[in-house]
Amino acid sequence: MNFLLLLSLISLRTHGTRTGPDGGWALDPDPVQELDLDLVLEPDLSAVLRRVDPRFLSVTIDASLAAEESFMALLSSSKVRTLSSALSPSFLRFGGTRQDFMKFKPQRRKRNSKNPGESCQQLLPWVVEKQLKMNWTLQQQILIKEDLKRKFKKISFTEVTVDLLNSFSSCCGFNLIFGLNALLRTSENVWNSSNAETLIKYCQSRRYQMNWELGNEPNSFEKKAGIRVDGHQLGLDFLRLRELMSRSGFYRDAGLFGPDVGQPRDHRTDILGGFLQTGAEAVDAVTWHHYYVNGRDTSLEDFLDPEILDTLTSKTNEVMEKVKLLSLTKPIWLGETSSAYGGGAVGLSDTFVAGFMWLDKLGLGATLGLDVVMRQVLVGSGSYHLLDENLDPLPDYWLSLLYKRLVGPEVLKVRKRSGSARSKRVRTYLHCSNEKSYSRGSVTLISMNLNQNPSRISVPLVLSSSSLEAFILQSDRLDSRSVKLNGRLLQMLEDETLPDLRGTRLPPSDLLQLPGFSLNFFVFLDVQAAACL
Repeated sequence: MNFLLLLSLISLRTHGTRTGPDGGWALDPDPVQELDLDLVLEPDLSAVLRRVDPRFLSVTIDASLAAEESFMALLSSSKVRTLSSALSPSFLRFGGTRQDFMKFKPQRRKRNSKNPGESCQQLLPWVVEKQLKMNWTLQQQILIKEDLKRKFKKISFTEVTVDLLNSFSSCCGFNLIFGLNALLRTSENVWNSSNAETLIKYCQSRRYQMNWELGNEPNSFEKKAGIRVDGHQLGLDFLRLRELMSRSGFYRDAGLFGPDVGQPRDHRTDILGGFLQTGAEAVDAVTWHHYYVNGRDTSLEDFLDPEILDTLTSKTNEVMEKVKLLSLTKPIWLGETSSAYGGGAVGLSDTFVAGFMWLDKLGLGATLGLDVVMRQVLVGSGSYHLLDENLDPLPDYWLSLLYKRLVGPEVLKVRKRSGSARSKRVRTYLHCSNEKSYSRGSVTLISMNLNQNPSRISVPLVLSSSSLEAFILQSDRLDSRSVKLNGRLLQMLEDETLPDLRGTRLPPSDLLQLPGFSLNFFVFLDVQAAACL
């Protein structure tokens, strides 16, 4: 145990914690020094508030990865596949700004009866992976310059991109969603579907299990391409795509999601409203995008600001009201989301502090009624990726993995009473525990402390009488690219081996203490919650 960790544990112990037998944090039922009580929880364990999709936490791959098709081979990296498989079940969305500049140009070479890379053991040679990672650093600079100028080159992709995406998604247990180009227009400004038909026919010939989207952030079409498409016409375009899918036979029952509008602002809700009037019957879920801040002018303090975190509520409610206004019962998804738009905030979106925005979005989004939240991005361009330039996991990856393992799809209602002025900076959400990891009846409390100092939460007898497991995520610095679980640094053991994500077993207690600047999961093992049985 290093000196900093020992000092941290000594400091925490004076505030009612002690070290457990494995060196992690434990709760002291008789604290030496009392802290103010920040929050009192009153959960309702009798019934489920709502259920999210089992693939609630999903991921994206930005279409920019295919701007130079050779980089798609990174999806065959053994490390990427190991890390990705651990996040299953999940949707995998392939899309983003550059999807509306991409055109399928098949090579029409004779194909083998088996898909390239169909064997999940057919992985990228190490020497090739090393070269691609070096080249990707240069490629990112090119992509960043294009983003800043908002001048995007037209991209051609072949069967290679499609084959690699399908191999990757099927081997990792993902459900693939492929974003089609909506900016291929006729002279009447109607979607030209001929290229999509060619792609769909190819995918059908390979029997690829795929879902579809059409266009990315149509509210930005005029800014990025000088083409304006209103919501009414976009809805008709989606009806055309649904017709193609039905006519193909193979994709008759495949998912179609859209319209992937940006978050409500000015005319963006008008586009959504127009789309829903004409195209709602074509889609299986309504998708929109959300980011908290502009990545080019944000600060570390913004990532810890509860008022900024709360903006998700108003934006989500605005979208839901628009959908309900038309008496629709469609699921509502965050089809793309992260901390900061514009590719993320350099030095922040890929560090520990980004976890506060990410975990709160997962907790609050599920509570508000979002069925799926797609994280931008798993790997690729920007500063908000889950895997770094060496394909190693960043803090938000480990946070996502813990969420997947500990949190079930059943959302529980919990009333929160403030105990101090600092309570706004203590955020909590309650779910049934993941049944793949814990017995039925267990519940998982998601919590985070945005305060620098420790905070305390009071729980009722129904929880305080249960033994529990604690998973405490902290970092030496808020802007660090590393994270510790219960005091232990998280890192892969080797390219195909993840570490053991063990919690610290704690005795029953009516008080939970959250270390300063911490992300926490508490699993109550013996609750036998009626909602979770």
